[in-house]
Amino acid sequence: MAGETVITIVGNLVDDPELRWTPQQVAVAKFRIASTPRTFDKQTNEWKDGEGLFLTCSVWRQAAEHVAESLQKGMRVIVQGRLKQRSYEDREGVKRTVYEVDVEELGPSLKSATAVVTKAGGGRGQDAYQAARREQGAASVGDPWSASTPGAQGAGGGAWGGGGEEEPPF
Repeated sequence: MAGETVITIVGNLVDDPELRWTPQQVAVAKFRIASTPRTFDKQTNEWKDGEGLFLTCSVWRQAAEHVAESLQKGMRVIVQGRLKQRSYEDREGVKRTVYEVDVEELGPSLKSATAVVTKAGGGRGQDAYQAARREQGAASVGDPWSASTPGAQGAGGGAWGGGGEEEPPF
């Protein structure tokens, strides 16, 4: 990833994500987000919107399917990915340049909303987790998504395990 421009942007979905499939049956979801800076004007005692930034985003494979199932127009999201610049000529022969984001990570913003997260099966992380469970035995590898993980719930503490007043590990 040397030389690539990594960007994190918070904005609202302008459209519902559009899920498509390549000829090789690889899922890709495209969507646009708008990010509008806001500043507080002390003289008028009100918020002022700046000029909006609109970016087209692409997300691939399993994440594309998750995006299409989970997100819709108007939702506030946090997107992290690689900023790409692409130039082309339009129908009138005018050279145009667009900026797009190849999405690595994406999620809903929880600043003014709630979300219910459901673990999806498959993927490299899940495969590695399952392999580790087979190699080391199921009891020695904890599943942070499972309510049956020792210390996850019940007697003896909260979600981080241990004895009640413990701080989360971050």
